Amino acid sequence: MIFKNLKFGEIEIDGIKYTKDIIIERGKIILRDKSPSKIYTAEFGHTPLSIKEYIPWNCKTLIIGTGIYGSMPVMSEVIDEAKDRGVELLMLRTPDAVEKLKLHPPDTNAILHLTC
Repeated sequence: MIFKNLKFGEIEIDGIKYTKDIIIERGKIILRDKSPSKIYTAEFGHTPLSIKEYIPWNCKTLIIGTGIYGSMPVMSEVIDEAKDRGVELLMLRTPDAVEKLKLHPPDTNAILHLTC
């Protein structure tokens, strides 16, 4: 995957521009559906990543890009589930997460929040 032009609310991957949060699973990109987590927005002040969302667990490492400024919360249930599944969880600001992904680590999936 070739990552370019990451900026607030936007990233280009393999020549395609994305303006919504994305999930990278085994080299495929799908849009993140954060609607199941919206019920927690008031509690966290921002829509967090919750266990109610689709999370690509079929990996050894899951990288979560928590936003340009690192403001997206990750609920403790997600962290606990990663431990239970034996998945290494890396929670990084999205620019740092993209740098990790550029290394093309094997068996790595990602969730990238493109704003905040």
